[in-house]
Amino acid sequence: MAELKVLSDLNAKVWKIEVAVGDAVDADATLLILESMKTEIPIDAPKGGTVRAILVKEEDPVTEGQVVAILDV
Repeated sequence: MAELKVLSDLNAKVWKIEVAVGDAVDADATLLILESMKTEIPIDAPKGGTVRAILVKEEDPVTEGQVVAILDV
């Protein structure tokens, strides 16, 4: 299986994590939700696969381009 790094689209705070390590996800499934300026921004799986790692926790700040999750695809 190949490793796919999922990146944050912007500087924000992790509001909610929607998946757990080991979960199978489809393409476009929401992995986590960021909050910026009271707006919720979903971070979706670019491809279907299995969640290998979630590299952030709820309330963590993230920066644009930061790896937030890793999928096995």
